Amino acid sequence: MAKKNTKRKLIGLVSQVSGHRSYYTSKNTQNTSEKLSLKKYDPIARIHALYVETKTNLGRNEIKPRKG
Repeated sequence: MAKKNTKRKLIGLVSQVSGHRSYYTSKNTQNTSEKLSLKKYDPIARIHALYVETKTNLGRNEIKPRKG
């Protein structure tokens, strides 16, 4: 079984226009320390808008220690 890359973190992208979190992606936090911003289609506003990485943790990046 292949080892999962632990350097990549799952992040959510929030629209600057509507404020909805529509897109999710992963980024390497070692290489890219600043916030990610991408121009993507906003289905709520129905235009292309700037999406910025959220501050909040999505809760999927923590590795829980094994019991035993």
